[in-house]
Formats: sequence, structure tokens, C-alpha cells
Amino acid sequence: MYTIVLSGIILHIKCTCRRETAMSYIDLMKEKARSDKKTIVLPETNDKRTLIAAANILKENIANIIMVGNEEKIMDGAGWLEVELDGVTIIDPEKTEKLEEYTNLLFETRKNKGMTPEKARETLLKDYLTFGVMMVKANDADGMVAGACHATADTLRPALQILKTAPGVKLVSGFFILDVPNCEYGENGTFLFADCGLNQDPTPEELAAIADTSAKSFKSLVGAKPIIAMLSHSTKGSAKHPLVDKMVEATRIAHEQYPHLCIDGELQSDAALVPQVAKSKAPGSEVAGKANVLIFPNLDCGNIGYKLVQRLGGAEAYGPMLQGISKPVNDLSRGCSWQDIVGVVALTAVQAQLA
Repeated sequence: MYTIVLSGIILHIKCTCRRETAMSYIDLMKEKARSDKKTIVLPETNDKRTLIAAANILKENIANIIMVGNEEKIMDGAGWLEVELDGVTIIDPEKTEKLEEYTNLLFETRKNKGMTPEKARETLLKDYLTFGVMMVKANDADGMVAGACHATADTLRPALQILKTAPGVKLVSGFFILDVPNCEYGENGTFLFADCGLNQDPTPEELAAIADTSAKSFKSLVGAKPIIAMLSHSTKGSAKHPLVDKMVEATRIAHEQYPHLCIDGELQSDAALVPQVAKSKAPGSEVAGKANVLIFPNLDCGNIGYKLVQRLGGAEAYGPMLQGISKPVNDLSRGCSWQDIVGVVALTAVQAQLA
């Protein structure tokens, strides 16, 4: 048990151990990834967490791995860390026969934005993240995971510029899958939080679109019915503020444009999650007290929220994953562990199975 004060509210937090009687969410995803192995690019080969993760991904047979960089340096790093990279494919941008093909493809993709063949070649040789995205674009890999030593903007920019949005998608957004130990809420403690990594201050229309793609992501990655709460500091008019109005309007638009969704708002987080609270704050709501997909008003709320649940609630957090892009490219927190990288690779592989 430990205590923390948040803006005048004292919280007593009891650390819990992860449930041991059932297979964890990420173990289920690893099992699914093994059933139809995909090829995932890991371009951050100067980071020791990436090397350790790659070795464990190969050991667990989760995915085929391509690493981008100088083979001698990568293998020297693996040797220093005492990990085995037998079976990994290493592509050196300076030596690969694919450089000309990727250069032409990058030029054709970005020429309307001022890209030249010379600049395309220089970018591919210097920026391993862009090189990895080009491998996905060229169908030489099924997905990419990066961000352990790059800011989210640097990780996602080439994916957004090169891969573009999937057909019929209005907005690319970022989400986290959180698996909370010994939790009775959500889908046996598993939740999707959005947007926690990309859109800073989405409009009501954008929030409705995020809810729609989040529902699809939750269904495909968790396998349960998505029950979506549009979160606020107000429940059903308990407070008046433009931020409340924004979530009310987002919910209205979602009902109108995505009538298939099980969605309600505006809801405070306790009303969204806790059945007893839901009965008093939002009686009659089909979502309140049952939510497993949480849509936050802005990036501040989403990012702060997932990190609190991760660090204080002991949750496993995977992401920020991208949804709405044509092929799977996913980000990592710079504070990630090698185990987090393994988990995100497993989820990326599952996304690739469904692409």
C-alpha cells in the first residue's frame, strides 16, 4: 500500500499481483501471432532493448524479424548483451539491392510534396524509420514497430506520409491497450484508451471517428463487444462547460454517423466503469458501468490517464498503436521495456493478419 495526493485528493493505492489462473491478454495475442506468422521491421537497432526484444520474439516464435542497420554492429551489440539473433534478417540500407527500388517508390509517393530522387535516397540512407516504412509500403514486411528512442512525431510522421489512411477512414488516431491486473471492470481488466498518442485536441466530429475506429480495433484485438464511453468531468449534465459540450456533441454525431456503435456520453470515468456508480449517475445507460473502450476529450487527458493506470495500477500498456492507417506501424513509449516491445510486436503482427 502507498499513498499519493492528486490535486487535493488523497489516494491509497494497493499494489496487486497479476492474475495467475488464466492466460494473460498479451499471451493470448502472442498465441494468435504464432498462428499466422508475419514479418515485422525493428529499425532502432542501436537500442539494446530492441536487440533483447528481437531475441525473445525469435525465441517465442511470435514473428519474423527484420532489423535495419549495419550487420556487424548489430551482431556485436547482441554479443555484448549475450542474446541470440539467429534467424533475424538484417538489411543494411547502404548495401541492399532494394535501395534503388525504395528510392523510386519514395520519390513517386512524395514528389508532390517536393521530394526529389536525390533527397529520397539520402533520407533512406540516414533515416532507418523511413527505410522501415518503405519496406512495409513495398510489401517486403507486414508492419513496423519503433519509438523506443524516437519521439512519437518522428516515429509516426513517415508512416502517415507514406502509407496514408485506409480506405473509408476519416482520421488516423492512436490508442493503447491496457491490461489491468485483478480488475473486475472492462473486459476482464482489458481496455482500449484513445486517443493517447496522436490528435491533441480533436473536434467532436474527430472524436466520433476515433470512437468508430477504436471499436473496430477493440473487436479485432480483444475479441469482445466494444462498449464505448465518451469521457468527461461531467455525467449527463452534472457540469456545464465547453469541454462537456464537446463530448455531448461527439456522442450525438457518433449516434448519427455510426449507429451500430454501443456508445454513450458524457460520462465521468467512475460512471463509465463502476456499475454501482452508474446506477445513480446514469440510470438507464447501456454503457455506464460496463465500458471497455474509453474515449478521452483530448491528448492531455488520454496520455495522463493511461500512464496513471500503467504506473499506479500496475497495468500492462501496449502502444500507442495506430488505427486507421493502411498498414500497421506502431509506436513505443521511450520509457518502454524490452518486454513492452515484444508485446507491441505481437499486437502489430495480429493487426497485420487482419489487414
